[in-house]
Amino acid sequence: MREKRIRKKTLMIGMIMMGLLAALAVLAPLICSCDPLEQDLYNVLKAPGSSGHLLGTDQLGRDILARLLYAGRTDLAVMVLAEIIPFFTGTFLGMVSGYFGGRAEWVITLVTDTFIAFPYYLLVIVVAFATGAGIHGIFITFMLVGWLVYARVARGVTSSLRRSEWVEAAKIMGYSDLRILVTEVFPNVLPQAVVVLMTDMAALLVSIVTLGYLGIGITPPTPDWGMMISEGQSFVTTAWWLSVLPGLMVVYTGIALSLLGDGLADFWRRDSV
Repeated sequence: MREKRIRKKTLMIGMIMMGLLAALAVLAPLICSCDPLEQDLYNVLKAPGSSGHLLGTDQLGRDILARLLYAGRTDLAVMVLAEIIPFFTGTFLGMVSGYFGGRAEWVITLVTDTFIAFPYYLLVIVVAFATGAGIHGIFITFMLVGWLVYARVARGVTSSLRRSEWVEAAKIMGYSDLRILVTEVFPNVLPQAVVVLMTDMAALLVSIVTLGYLGIGITPPTPDWGMMISEGQSFVTTAWWLSVLPGLMVVYTGIALSLLGDGLADFWRRDSV
């Protein structure tokens, strides 16, 4: 009973944390009236709590709170949108390879194993350099490599289900392979894929922030947590909040996604028992 309550709390805490983060991003214009791009060179490097600037200002006099909120808007939107196509593409390809086996499974397995053999961040950086900095480069990068993890998970689950009684029954009833994949296999693959989605979104956010830190991610003047960390490192001893605050936002988001993923995994595992 106690374990059940802990599982439920994990899911609830994750949902609340992600809900709060989403609300801050969506309601950014209402929460802070400052323009995140507006410079005030007479009020540079103001400490948190300064008049008119709750979290202080940066080296150009820009309001930190506004930049944090609008950077969250950008980074979270890119994180979610960049996962949509890889999620469905990888899940579909994984189900196809696991269901049909044979040549389809061999080809998809070969491709995924080839990509996975390369260091992840090296591959991301190389593709980002090739496609150019900016949001479009990030989308192209993760559409190329982001589907791999979903394909592997979906293939494993589908391979274990293709000889199950309900799949065989659906074949006997004359269901097409596509209908079996959609109505019988996909509902069983989806919980595993969603749990992986939460973990992969956290990894994707770290990648987005890393690319921004390296200067090959989201381009200025659009606020970005990675860029804020990079810009603030020169002032880390005199204005620690410039790098620490966006770093804390990244950590908070990662914890929220991890709790949400663990909570969903426990919820579905409990229902399957």
